[in-house]
Amino acid sequence: MSYSRRSEHRPMSQINVVPYIDVMLVLLVIFMITAPLMNPGQIDLPSVGKSLAPPVAPLEVIIKKDTTLALRDHGKGGQESPVSRDELVARLQQSLKKNPEQPVVISADKNVRYEEVINVMDMLQQQHIKKIGLLAKGR
Repeated sequence: MSYSRRSEHRPMSQINVVPYIDVMLVLLVIFMITAPLMNPGQIDLPSVGKSLAPPVAPLEVIIKKDTTLALRDHGKGGQESPVSRDELVARLQQSLKKNPEQPVVISADKNVRYEEVINVMDMLQQQHIKKIGLLAKGR
């Protein structure tokens, strides 16, 4: 009698996997039906070589220690030429008539007050120059 009692309370060491197989088959059928109905999104990737014109060399406005101005055209050899404020405006307008998308960068000596840089930038913006940047030199 004691032998039959032990077998009744013995834990079952097998797992019934039939319900799990049923769930997996249902999921498989759902994915097989819905996969052809999904529309993949279209992605327009940029192509190489769309730019027909090479980038334009910038005009560099140089502010020196004594707040005098100079202009350097990197497209024409990069020679620095001293200019007054009126000459600077006239030469920039002349260059920008040929190419309105030409960038203008401002470089200043490290001892120049930042207020002077802002004044030159404001003067360029009043002349409707679109692309103005600041040139930072590394050590």
